[in-house]
Amino acid sequence: QVQLVESGGGLVQPGGSLRLSCAASGFTFSRTPMSWYRQAPGKERELVAGISSGGGNTNYADSVKGRFTISRDNDENTVYLQMNSLKPEDTAVYYCKTVLLLRNYWGQGTQVTVAS
Repeated sequence: QVQLVESGGGLVQPGGSLRLSCAASGFTFSRTPMSWYRQAPGKERELVAGISSGGGNTNYADSVKGRFTISRDNDENTVYLQMNSLKPEDTAVYYCKTVLLLRNYWGQGTQVTVAS
C-alpha cells in the first residue's frame, strides 16, 4: 500500500536550517508529482512546495520563496524540503502528500518548531 514517512523535524532557532525527508513506497514514485504541506495550530493546512515527477518543475508558496527548496531523488524514492532562514511563523507540522487516481495520500507529519 501507499506509504509516506516524513522525518527530519525538530526544534531550531530562528535563522537556522532543517532538511525534511519523505520516504515513499507502494507506488511508482518516479512518475508521481509530490508536495509538502504544513499546518500550524489553529490554521488550515497550506501548500508549501510542489515538485514534478522528474524534478524539473517546482512551485512554492510566496511565504517560503527564496528560503525553502524542494527536491527529489527518484532512485531513493524520497522527496526533500530544505528549509533555510527559518522564522517562528514556519512553526507547524509538515506533511508530505501525493495524489494517485484522484485520491490524496498523506504522511503522518513531522513537527518543526522555530523558537529561541
